[in-house]
Amino acid sequence: MEKVFINPLKAARIQTLIIIDALDECTDKEPASTVLSVLSQYVGEIPHIKFFITSRPEPRIRSGFRLESLQPITEVLRLHDVECCSVDSDIKLFFRTKLANLAKARSDCNFRDDWPSPFDVDILCKKAAGLFVYASMVIKFIASRFHDPVERLSLIISLPQSTTHEGKSGIDLLYTQVLEQAFCDIESDDQELYACFRSVVGTVLLVFNPLPAKALSTLLRISSISTTLHSLHSVLIFPNNEAHPLRVFHKSFPDFLMGPGRCKDRRFFINPPVHHQEILLSCLSLMKERLQRNICNLDNCTPLSEVEDLPVCQKEYIGDGLKYACQFWAKHLVGVPSSGRNVEEVQKAIDMFFTACLLFWVEVLSITRNLGAGVHAINDIQQWYISVSHGEPIHFCFMEMEGNSCNSLEL
Repeated sequence: MEKVFINPLKAARIQTLIIIDALDECTDKEPASTVLSVLSQYVGEIPHIKFFITSRPEPRIRSGFRLESLQPITEVLRLHDVECCSVDSDIKLFFRTKLANLAKARSDCNFRDDWPSPFDVDILCKKAAGLFVYASMVIKFIASRFHDPVERLSLIISLPQSTTHEGKSGIDLLYTQVLEQAFCDIESDDQELYACFRSVVGTVLLVFNPLPAKALSTLLRISSISTTLHSLHSVLIFPNNEAHPLRVFHKSFPDFLMGPGRCKDRRFFINPPVHHQEILLSCLSLMKERLQRNICNLDNCTPLSEVEDLPVCQKEYIGDGLKYACQFWAKHLVGVPSSGRNVEEVQKAIDMFFTACLLFWVEVLSITRNLGAGVHAINDIQQWYISVSHGEPIHFCFMEMEGNSCNSLEL
């Protein structure tokens, strides 16, 4: 480093920009990137040099940039923070250029003069959703020399909600490499760790409204959410603000993990019915534990419209995790099979909910302005029970004892 790199640059005293592309592709077993570790030792000796480094945010790369001598002089640009219109413009240009060049190069195929049409390019750009590697995989799929590009483009366009073809073209291999690298130091038979991974990632992928890490922790009773996911910065968006939700970079990642023919490693496979049931039981358990009469300690007979600090009360006494459980638990029930060995466990948990939590649940829905969700929930529950009982209607009866009187509500 000194002889080949540092000393010549110090002697030249020229202002230079050095680009290191795809640093994550370096084979590196150290906790922090060796390249960054070495740079951290000498960066103070070459003040006229700037580095432009691109990489997936792998743990060892992020650890390298946290080194004491690098952190103060490093500016991080996250591509997912770039304005969508700018990214889309680049991706459209990429599609138009690559497909136009393909049409010129393939004399064995018949192309329309306007191929690809602006409509086709718009759909491809929408499916890419800002992920350039997806766009690259699409071009690779369409440009296969063993297939007709027009037909291959039609396949992609005809399935706007699917990423199956792109997966076959290479993006599945990319996701496999990311996951294997993230867990390379973990024994393959560590069932508890992989079960925790599936629970957390399955919840991130299947929740009907994205949740912050703290809310996920509350819902799943798992304190180590960040630890479980810390190696997945390449495929999940971790916001700087802890109040903001975790999100996936691109739809192709959940499609991959939840596709039994695509995710071949059973350690990482997310089976939606299994995880909908896990989330459902977590929601019911959380509501059983936390719901209570007058949960926000509001004055009796005070209209919600007159409670000045209602959002603050919601945040303090209800929180994102419980709010989510109240609003969406029945939607997860819809995703649970109505037959099988776990049906009895689900029924028992729901019976307990109606016995102990119904009115308190309605109260939270009212406070959070989600009473409409309760109406739809009752319908979803009824339909699920009908499928369990093979068409027989089901009646729920809620009974509450207060003093010497008994109040009942039949649904």
